Amino acid sequence: QVQLVESGGDSVQAGGSLRLSCAASGYTYSSNYMGWFRRVPGKEREGVAAIYTGGGVTYYAASVKGRFTISQDNAKNTVYLQMNSLKPEDTAMYYCAAGGPMGWRLREREYGHWGQGTQVTVSS
Repeated sequence: QVQLVESGGDSVQAGGSLRLSCAASGYTYSSNYMGWFRRVPGKEREGVAAIYTGGGVTYYAASVKGRFTISQDNAKNTVYLQMNSLKPEDTAMYYCAAGGPMGWRLREREYGHWGQGTQVTVSS
């Protein structure tokens, strides 16, 4: 059974930083994509960032490029999302996801396993 557990969400002021973690178990942590998505109530889940676990190539949504960094520690089966220069519009529930070979598209349908989410709130 694949399990993804997110942590690190918090309430911060605009301009602050947070680092989210996703610990994976029951999953082959190689040659696949791990991604971060976010959801605001009433809106569709939005792809934020993805990383190819077999090589470390990364992909980002335009809205977070230059501010967020996705990284991995394969020895610990953990993926991170470093979020800097946070803006109020970054406020959302953030989800970790495990996907297949097309995960770089940052599309929800390419991901089959999801964590429970961790809340990020950014105040102006």
